[in-house]
Amino acid sequence: MSIGPASREQLLHRLYEAAELEHNLMCTYLYAAFSLKDGADGLSGAPAEATARWRRTILDIAVEEMGHVAAVWNITAALGGAPRFGRGNFPLDPGYLPAGVVVKLAPFGAAVLQHFIYLERPEGSEEPDGDGFEPPVHYRRGIAAPRLTPMGLDYETVGAFYAALGRDLQDFVARLDEGTAFCGDPALQLSPDEVDLAGARPVICLKTALAAFDAIVRQGEGAQLDSEGSHYRMFVAIRAECAALTKADPAFIPAFPAAVNPVLRRPPRPEGRVWIDNEEAARTVDLANAAYGLMLRLVAYSFAVPRPAPEKALAIDLAIGLMQAMTLFAERAARLPAGPSHPECHAGMSFVALRDSAPLPPGRAARRFFIERLGELADAAAAFDGDKRTARAARLLGDLAARGRRGFEAADAAPVAHAPPTAPAAAPASTTVGDVEECEGANLTLLFEAKKCIHSRYCVTWGPAVFRANVEGPWIHPDAMDVERVAEIAHACPSGAIRYRRKDGRPEEAAPPVNLIAVREAGPYAVRADIRLNGEGGMYRATLCRCGASKNKPFCDGSHNDIGFAATGEPASRKTDMLAVRDGPLAIDPETDGPLRIRGNLEITSGTGRVVARLTQARLCRCGASSTKPFCDGSHAKIGFRSGAP
Repeated sequence: MSIGPASREQLLHRLYEAAELEHNLMCTYLYAAFSLKDGADGLSGAPAEATARWRRTILDIAVEEMGHVAAVWNITAALGGAPRFGRGNFPLDPGYLPAGVVVKLAPFGAAVLQHFIYLERPEGSEEPDGDGFEPPVHYRRGIAAPRLTPMGLDYETVGAFYAALGRDLQDFVARLDEGTAFCGDPALQLSPDEVDLAGARPVICLKTALAAFDAIVRQGEGAQLDSEGSHYRMFVAIRAECAALTKADPAFIPAFPAAVNPVLRRPPRPEGRVWIDNEEAARTVDLANAAYGLMLRLVAYSFAVPRPAPEKALAIDLAIGLMQAMTLFAERAARLPAGPSHPECHAGMSFVALRDSAPLPPGRAARRFFIERLGELADAAAAFDGDKRTARAARLLGDLAARGRRGFEAADAAPVAHAPPTAPAAAPASTTVGDVEECEGANLTLLFEAKKCIHSRYCVTWGPAVFRANVEGPWIHPDAMDVERVAEIAHACPSGAIRYRRKDGRPEEAAPPVNLIAVREAGPYAVRADIRLNGEGGMYRATLCRCGASKNKPFCDGSHNDIGFAATGEPASRKTDMLAVRDGPLAIDPETDGPLRIRGNLEITSGTGRVVARLTQARLCRCGASSTKPFCDGSHAKIGFRSGAP
């Protein structure tokens, strides 16, 4: 396929095509999944179970395609290039890809399934393409002479494309050396510290780059005919089951008739496109596209910010949340009519590509852009009258806008030096500031936040003279015990309900030397760390709900006792290799209607202190239903968990 040795410029050009190819395939798979019906759409029994299973399978395949894109982006960055985040709009013009690779948006059906099988086919397969996916013209992109200018090359299968790309990369490294070839900054790449994708592994040498190519081929494109779990095999299995159900019931229609290549404005070339002129559908698709576009900008930005800057992980977290909102809007669009100009079909998300998806320059201006854009999407969604999907998407976007504002404004804030303590102004013995009761003593101010209290009783049993239970009038007396002993009692409070401010010049409470989350038997998570909850710091202790019933989420309020929550405090140990660093900020971001997203150096322990896992990121169950507690297994979606108050 290649002609002569590939230069760095030519390798980057081919990696750009690889990124676009994987990106386009991901979009077409998502589009088909969004069009599938479910039990609420008139299906029941085996057909409803089948379409739900197909949707999960296709979405899983799309997630793996996201991993493929991430791997290609990392290789691009390793070679010193800026990854390619953009792509052409659907349908792709002839010549953009080889003639045999046709890419367009179309709803789930037999022809579309066959097209997916054809695209994922291994070399030597005789699978035909699906009906309606014939190339509009036959052509060859390649030429038989070497050129300095990068040009597209021909290939029969995607697997053959990656095989040739791998050979070109090997030749390039052999002509230089690994240090010269892989000259990009590894800190700009995506890693498991930011996202849980198989392809998000830093590329630092030829071995890691070739391993990424091999994983892409084995997982989907070019996998051998007998490769279990490949995308090819998954689509073949869906085809067989769909054919059997259709044979048993010829009236079985698994998907809505979503538009083929929908567009939001009257197209200058209407052939092969559907203009959505139903206003409700158009507004729904517009919101889906806007979420998709901002998601791409955030992912691109993450590649411009070096690890370990908190902004890198924040950008990826927000991008994942936008994908979830986009999915809800896209599924709604497939259930709405396209409009008077095409009464025979429904609408569908069009995945409109931004004119330029290059990363914004890191800094204050980019943060301002993201804050404004997240707010615009949240406001538009809040004003939208739709179904339960759009209502949930609006809630999700509202939470993302708030999280983004907190996170990006925190990044903007300059470090503030702590002023030396001064004598406090005269104040009453006890005042209430917000939800916090402040009790003044000679050497410290004791702070008590009742909403966080889980009645662990360390205070009233270790310092009964200071914390007087069941009395009328003032119950906290800071000067009734030695000040160091009072501070020790505060440190023992697991919920963080008791805190203090020193007045005597002695050090304030410091972050613990090891970040810990203890799993309490039939109870909450006890956190001791430099906690950044939803981007807000200043906490070193907290107890977070894991039963799903708290009315003060994400904090525990004792509801696990009321509902008889049963969950072990002694889960099996997982990976326990010692971390190089054991302290530092621990970001805890409760996902909307989902788990606790954890990032930072962390040791998870059982209630008795045994190490369960040492890791730098995790998703911890907080709905109470996971079968892999304390880790999330997706059960929150199955049980309809809501992160608001019950």
